[in-house]
Amino acid sequence: MATNPTHDTYIAAVPEQFRAILSRMRAQLSHALPDAAEVIKYDLPGFQIGEAIVAGYAAFSKQCGLYVDPEAIAAHADEIAALKLKSTKTGVTFTVNNPIPDALIHKLAIRSRREKGL
Repeated sequence: MATNPTHDTYIAAVPEQFRAILSRMRAQLSHALPDAAEVIKYDLPGFQIGEAIVAGYAAFSKQCGLYVDPEAIAAHADEIAALKLKSTKTGVTFTVNNPIPDALIHKLAIRSRREKGL
């Protein structure tokens, strides 16, 4: 990771197959959370309002992930399952062949913000 990591340097450093999807996710999160600051925490890109990380994203060797408040995941569990995406308590993982839809990114970000009381 770069000495002064940014969302741009993070995306540039991931495997090429994930760059477009992460760029799109970043744009959707920026749109859903216009007053959030882009930050790098724990070597991962995120969107922060005040002291709270509202949403974050990452790329791994075979998949990407979107990380939000657990209540946001729970509120949209049926939609996540219907899209055949994998979820954990705090995240949704997906592949290039089955990406997370923009509308779901937006809904998860908005719900995560609300759950954090922001």
